[in-house]
Amino acid sequence: MKKMKKAIVLSTGLLLASTSFSVIPWNTPVVEAASSLKIPRTVYQTTANLNIRAGAGTKYKTVITVPKGKTVIATEKLGDWYKVSYTYSIKGKGHTKIGWVSGRYLKKVSSNPSAGATARPTAIPKTTYQTIANVNIRTGAGTKYKTIMTVPKGKTVTATEKLGNWYKVSYQYDWKGKRYVKTGWISGSYLREYDQYKNTSAAYYFTKTTTSLYGVPKRQGSTVKVASGNGLYSTRMVINSIGQIWYEVLFKGRKLYVLADDVTKIMPQRFSETKYEAIKDVGLYAAPGSAHDRLATIPKGTVITSALRIGDWYEVVYKEKKGYIYMSGVTKYVPAPSNSPSNPAPEQPSPPPSTSVTEQEMLGRTFAVRVNLNVRKLPDTNADILTIIPKGTIIVPTHKTSNNWYKLQYKGRIGYVSGASDYVTEVKTGAPLDGSRNGYQFLDLRTEAPIKAEQINAYIAKNAGNRPSVLIGKGQAFIDAGKKYGVNALYLAAHAIHESAFGTSRLALTKYNLFGYGAYDDAPFVAAYRFPSIEACIDYIARTIKATYLNPNYPLFKGAYLGFRTNTLAGVRVDESSEGMNFYYASDPYWGQIIARHMANMLAYDPDDYASARINETVPSRPPIPQGGDIFPSGIVAVANSEFSLYGEKGGEVVAKISKGSTFMLLEKTNDYWIRLQYNGRQYWTNAIKLYDYAHYMTVQNLGSVAADGLNVRSTPQIRNDNIIGQLKLGQYVQLKLTSNGTVEQQGPWYKVVLDDGRVGWVHSQYIIRELK
Repeated sequence: MKKMKKAIVLSTGLLLASTSFSVIPWNTPVVEAASSLKIPRTVYQTTANLNIRAGAGTKYKTVITVPKGKTVIATEKLGDWYKVSYTYSIKGKGHTKIGWVSGRYLKKVSSNPSAGATARPTAIPKTTYQTIANVNIRTGAGTKYKTIMTVPKGKTVTATEKLGNWYKVSYQYDWKGKRYVKTGWISGSYLREYDQYKNTSAAYYFTKTTTSLYGVPKRQGSTVKVASGNGLYSTRMVINSIGQIWYEVLFKGRKLYVLADDVTKIMPQRFSETKYEAIKDVGLYAAPGSAHDRLATIPKGTVITSALRIGDWYEVVYKEKKGYIYMSGVTKYVPAPSNSPSNPAPEQPSPPPSTSVTEQEMLGRTFAVRVNLNVRKLPDTNADILTIIPKGTIIVPTHKTSNNWYKLQYKGRIGYVSGASDYVTEVKTGAPLDGSRNGYQFLDLRTEAPIKAEQINAYIAKNAGNRPSVLIGKGQAFIDAGKKYGVNALYLAAHAIHESAFGTSRLALTKYNLFGYGAYDDAPFVAAYRFPSIEACIDYIARTIKATYLNPNYPLFKGAYLGFRTNTLAGVRVDESSEGMNFYYASDPYWGQIIARHMANMLAYDPDDYASARINETVPSRPPIPQGGDIFPSGIVAVANSEFSLYGEKGGEVVAKISKGSTFMLLEKTNDYWIRLQYNGRQYWTNAIKLYDYAHYMTVQNLGSVAADGLNVRSTPQIRNDNIIGQLKLGQYVQLKLTSNGTVEQQGPWYKVVLDDGRVGWVHSQYIIRELK
């Protein structure tokens, strides 16, 4: 595979089509066409990616390729060819190219683009633009007009009129405490539409009527139709360039946009846990609305439990699937009369006790109680009830009887509970088995910790030992972030210490990612966010945690403390026996315990430290995804395992699809999970590939990452003192050389690699991790 050359990228932000992109030297003369006719200066718009040529015909050399939708100004004509000028910018500087284009790909916009008072501007909706370079405001629509002032790069202006590729704008700015407004004309080559994104509290937005969802926050491009009464989850709004309010929503795994006028905001409502009975077969949907994926059908007569309502939909769990059911399909459950005052759940029948019932020691096995469960004096449903164990309680029986009852001690009483699978499930749990709720595991993490930076630093330095660590001396960063957002700094430090192995993990050392943020199980390194600094990572996570897991109004809130998780032996969470951050944040049932242990190691728990501590209930907005990502080496080959959409630019319109079995080149992955790739000679973006299940979408054949710092690259597949030709850094991506049949070239335990400069060498496979294979 040949190494790709770097291409010049125009500030237009558009990707070019399969026609080649080239720029001739600035001093190359343009061939003048013979017998051409002068025409009035006329503005045209390109209807396709269009080559400007040195003469009036395809035999002439290409000067530059103009992207589709751009404007050019024509002054001469020869047959069906027009002599035009095209203005664009590179790295903030304006450039103009002159040459000939075919009239087949031009659409007339206006005549006399710079004729001053004689030209008629066209009114446009008031639109906000952002400058992509330092640009002059002029008194008229053309470079011949006087400059009023220069607008810096990155500022916003509002436009109300257009003449050719020029916009009449207003620019507001402050100078020495006073507000000024300047009005004039700016070339459209230096403007891009400005959409303002804002994070919002999590909410559902229900469609009022059949509603269109768009790929961008404006009424353009392909749409997805959603019937009325469907809830769309959102944490971000957009004020687009013409002032419309849109919500960024999730629908069937896709990020789409809905106009605010088309939906009604509905917040989730929590209530006391209530049982409901299905009065007919009821659909269980992935989100509140029948337009979402149907997860299962709940049969008529089934009893389910809910404690959350969103509009007319209840959140329930059925056969370990969490989803939403429409309230008209259920009614409140009324249990049958019972002689028992407490009316506990019925128990599995068993034969009367006899001397044949034997007991076997349980050796510390742990169980979760799934219903309110009777403790009886003997292992028999007819025996006296001693007490009732509430649903969700963790028990540690001492014995199991031959007729499937468990012997245990509960609140000082020794008795038996039925071992029926509907009532108890064997689990692994991080819950304190003595039922206590003291210590850091149950501390409200919105309180301030009496910890000093020196204590954090000493603990990290002691445990990092001689290993390189990015957390050395960073204790103050945790304290600063904790105070800034109202999060316990001791917890923040312990969390980072656990997830990053005291700052020595590969993610910490190479991506400054201390918390494993974004590191899906299927793609732990590639998917993980890349941060610009350790401080930036700590600040981002502190704000994110406060806005989500410690926010009572956020869907993932299960208590503002570490808590614990309880899993079945198959790894499925037992909801009624899980709580706190550990409920959703980590699949490890002991995660909360481990973080609490690190906290105690830095500062012994003293309840007096928090007896009168104030709980900081402020909730910051959720931070935007940090800029950054991963650039892959050239020559990384991937195969599509399913069809997915391709976009001309991030957040743009779908311009193509890649079919199953097609081969493409992997180029880049950003923190917001957009992937840049090359397919059939063109570059595209896609956010359709979900890295938590990447194998459904693609298989990457030859991407490796380095697992050790200073990895030697050798000219031959053997360890010698005279064959080292280079070194690779920890976490560096590397292209593995492919054979003609598409497999990685290998000799024994050695991989053949292609370096950035094109040289080929060998590295030991022990130090290479195959990514996304």
